[in-house]
Amino acid sequence: MENNDFVLDVNNDEFLVNTKKDTVLKVSYQSKEVFVCPVCKEEFHKEELFTGSGRLIAGSLTDELHRLYEPSAKYGELYPLAYHAVVCPGCWFASNLDDFNALPENARHKIQVDEEARKKEVGSIFPPVDFYESRSLVSGAVSQYLIMRCYDYYPADFSPTVKAGIAALRAGWLLEHINEKEPGQHWDWLAQLFKKKAHFFCRRALDGETGGGGETLSGLKSFGPDLDKNYGYEGFLYITGLLEFKCGSRKDPQKRKDLITESRQTLAKMFGLGKSSKSKPGPLLEKSRSLYADISKELQDFDE
Repeated sequence: MENNDFVLDVNNDEFLVNTKKDTVLKVSYQSKEVFVCPVCKEEFHKEELFTGSGRLIAGSLTDELHRLYEPSAKYGELYPLAYHAVVCPGCWFASNLDDFNALPENARHKIQVDEEARKKEVGSIFPPVDFYESRSLVSGAVSQYLIMRCYDYYPADFSPTVKAGIAALRAGWLLEHINEKEPGQHWDWLAQLFKKKAHFFCRRALDGETGGGGETLSGLKSFGPDLDKNYGYEGFLYITGLLEFKCGSRKDPQKRKDLITESRQTLAKMFGLGKSSKSKPGPLLEKSRSLYADISKELQDFDE
């Protein structure tokens, strides 16, 4: 969709999209809530995606627990994740909604000093974006990158490491969608890079949780990893194992074998829980079994 397909209705603060029939349909709107950036004190409204009237048609669930949506004949393709992050359009401080106003006072100066650096980093990776304008797939991916970047300034009780990992994974998904529309522009490479970052953060968060590293996962209300469903702690274990399998380093074969063996053991424990638990989501079990089989096949190759 081209930028000139968007129209802003100044009377009701709704972003609109022109269709081929020259009718105007509502895609998103400016929330009535006034946000005040805790870093630079700028006031702004958050853009939200309309979801009713058949706009979002749930499609398949990927092995990474990312919900795909079918294009609507009336509204076209919509990507809820692009609208998720709260981003100050002035200084580009970003976080999840629950943590935006909870930024500790002693972190604000550090983020303020970091403004020029994070904007420069975005400019070195992405095309120009403007958070005063309506969200696009690119600015949506940037918003998740900024979440990943800014959680570095939150203390351990916010569980910043796992939140950074989820943001990196979501950025990877949005970049994959961009690659579908603009193949051959290295978006796929960038998506893989962000998934490797997600692997790094999720692995680090898990090691901190199990090894007593000082940061727990208790500061996370929803493990996601997408917006449609919370797959809980078991989902986090699955995603960490999946990212280890797909993105983990292969430079040291023995270390590779040890890590994916550990992931397989974790998945095996989940199977036992799932057989007696009616609350565990079925899709998670199915995908866990598939990952278990894939890991087992690679481990067989190690032994041959």
